[in-house]
Amino acid sequence: MGKHRLTTFIVIGMILGILVGYANHTLWPDPETAAGIADHISLITTIFLRLIKMIIGPLVFTTLVTGVAHMGDMKTIGRVGGKAMLWFISASLVSLAIGMIMVNLLQPGANLGLPLPAVNAESGVKTAAFNLGDFINHMVPQSAVGAMAENEILQIVVFSIFFGLAAAHCGPRARKLVELVEEASHVVLKITGYVMGLAPIAVFAAMAATITEHGPGILITYGRYVLSFYFSLGILWLVMVFVGFLLLGRTIRRLVALLRAPFVLAFTTASSEAAYPVMIRQMMRLPVSEKVVSFVLPLGYSFNLDGSMMYATFATLFIAQAYGIDIPIGQQIVMLLVLMITSKGMAGVPRASLVVVAATLQMWDLPTAGLLLVLGVDQFLDMGRSATNVVGNGIATAVVARWEGEDLEAAVPDDVVDDGEDVVLTD
Repeated sequence: MGKHRLTTFIVIGMILGILVGYANHTLWPDPETAAGIADHISLITTIFLRLIKMIIGPLVFTTLVTGVAHMGDMKTIGRVGGKAMLWFISASLVSLAIGMIMVNLLQPGANLGLPLPAVNAESGVKTAAFNLGDFINHMVPQSAVGAMAENEILQIVVFSIFFGLAAAHCGPRARKLVELVEEASHVVLKITGYVMGLAPIAVFAAMAATITEHGPGILITYGRYVLSFYFSLGILWLVMVFVGFLLLGRTIRRLVALLRAPFVLAFTTASSEAAYPVMIRQMMRLPVSEKVVSFVLPLGYSFNLDGSMMYATFATLFIAQAYGIDIPIGQQIVMLLVLMITSKGMAGVPRASLVVVAATLQMWDLPTAGLLLVLGVDQFLDMGRSATNVVGNGIATAVVARWEGEDLEAAVPDDVVDDGEDVVLTD
């Protein structure tokens, strides 16, 4: 890619996309025509996301196998994994609680002023796709090749841990194999650099397509709901950064600067996966050791989806408010605890947050048709959820590294330049 300011280019792409989308929506106000134009524009974003998905499997496998093999034994893996899971569970509870508290305080669903969908209307989101028992069975792959082909991150993580452990136990006999996998990870990271060159264009297309089809008016119609959600996300960001400051000290400032690029990329593409390759590079530049990054980060993408967790309680209670259904605080707390367990099945489920919300509505006998209220603006909300997931996983990885005794105050490598405003990546 050469030397560039990734964040700046992505933001420029986003602004231009909004302007082009607004112009298209004004010139072609017919919904069918606008949708057709949006479909053609979104092909660029689709290609970019497919390229990202193309490298996610090999990237997770090669980096995780290398990290586990370098750890060397089950005791170390168990210790690091235990610390990571402790953070993930704590962060999940905090995220769910903030969503519950803020939706009760802000009451975005009360007096909504919109026609409510019929209680028996179909939302199009299948709750059958989400089941805790199925999720547990789904964790262990029937085929490692199948998991790679289907981009099942959690299954790839499970196989990679077994592969890395076996390689570590084989000792010298597997040294060349581990070195080969490590070299492969560098090749995949180089491919990642090529793909990331398309990020600003993909962001431009994503925003242009969304505004072309729905127009800026959709944000005004749902303004109270969208603003309430983002205000709540802002509270969650402050909490995460504050806890990060307590545990990391001044390092949190450099971490926030390094997370800026993947944050903006995840936000503008509404995809945490799109930011994953950049996350690996940025966390190593903090610097966090490769073994911790390659182990904790994939786990985080499966178990530490803070933005999605907060949305689960926020959207569920928003729908209840819209239909005038009062849920006692005791039941809300039970709902939170249930979501704490069941939402761990988000990994690998299409439209995961909506599926979790649909399952929760069904579990509490709330109208699942209420999902129709939020589907129209879900793209805009998914942008915030994805960006929040990136922040949560970045802080989690740094905290686990600190708990492992790593020196995060070390000098930043020469290939990172922090001018106080941006992070410049160079090859």
